[in-house]
Amino acid sequence: MSSEKEPLFSSKNIKLLTEPLGNSNPITVQVLGICSALAVTVKMKPAFVMALSVMVVLAVSNVVISFLRSSIPPRIRIIVQLVVVAAMVILVDQILKAFVYDISKQLSVFVGLIITNCIIMGRLEAFAMGNKPWVSFLDGIGNSAGYGIILIIVAFFRELLGSGTVWGYQVVPEGFYKFGYQNNGLMILPPMALIVVGIIIWVQRARNKKLIESK
Repeated sequence: MSSEKEPLFSSKNIKLLTEPLGNSNPITVQVLGICSALAVTVKMKPAFVMALSVMVVLAVSNVVISFLRSSIPPRIRIIVQLVVVAAMVILVDQILKAFVYDISKQLSVFVGLIITNCIIMGRLEAFAMGNKPWVSFLDGIGNSAGYGIILIIVAFFRELLGSGTVWGYQVVPEGFYKFGYQNNGLMILPPMALIVVGIIIWVQRARNKKLIESK
């Protein structure tokens, strides 16, 4: 019998990283994590920091729950998952306050609300509870990256069209404003985030007919 182990980055494991970027994206396909997509995407910096925070919380929490999965009593598994996620969120929140305090203030309560993010609890329950630590780590990275990409895309268009900047730098020439160009104030309002997400979903499903639900 062969005792050869599966490679760390086998094709199956690579799919855990790549599938959430497209065909199983948490926001555009599974329609999860929409609240933070509306709330923190006015500017690219807070959107990026939120995406990075979710990645750290989800990846580490997935690994911890995977290690503990055999010893967690079924009746209290959700409580244990919440405790692990809450501990990670508190740690991430303190690090943000220590090193990027201004962005931490912009994110406000939304860092704390990572605890209730459907993506995180969903992956812990559906994946980490039944898989080994390495693949759980990859699943966490993949799903949080898929989530983060959508946040950054939405933030790019909202900041560019709403403020004329990208990552805080002015990109719309001053000459445009002299000729009457004005920033679109609607882009900085939450409803426009939902519209941008809707457009992304429409484009994605128009390009991939398999994502269209059959009725």
